[in-house]
Amino acid sequence: MIGVKSKFPDFNLTAVDVDNTFRTVNSSSYSGKWLVFFFWPKDFTFICPTEVASFAKLKPEFDKQNAQLLGVSTDSAYVHLNWKKHDALVSKIPFPMISDIGHNLVRELGIEDPDEFVAQRATYIVDSERIIRHVSVNDLTVGRNTEEILRILKGLQSGGLCPVNWKENDPLLG
Repeated sequence: MIGVKSKFPDFNLTAVDVDNTFRTVNSSSYSGKWLVFFFWPKDFTFICPTEVASFAKLKPEFDKQNAQLLGVSTDSAYVHLNWKKHDALVSKIPFPMISDIGHNLVRELGIEDPDEFVAQRATYIVDSERIIRHVSVNDLTVGRNTEEILRILKGLQSGGLCPVNWKENDPLLG
């Protein structure tokens, strides 16, 4: 798996945008922004829509941090669009839902599940220079904590040393 301090791989993929249109999203689509990629195994499942909806709820907080949320799975863009049209939890998602149907990005990152052949439940926080600053991967059976992802992003952007259980406005070390 590609880890912290590595450059996030180049990509050029199709996404379902906020207005339900298809568009190409690539490595330079969000220059100058931090990126929060969160991968989920499959659309139309049980845990995935709860995570997507939770990220959507926190999107204004990620925006304040100059961070673009990017949801990714190995389902096709057509499946993403159908999911948005038929699932109330994901119907108004305010960020692109990217299709890695060829598994190119998940394989390059090393997060293709060896048993299910889907994206693992991985999260990458990438700085504005496209350097990976955080990676986490949950078992397919356990949803991630979106508030913790936001806390880590804020910590990374704080410019200091964050002690255990640090929260925004807590003192930094050193």
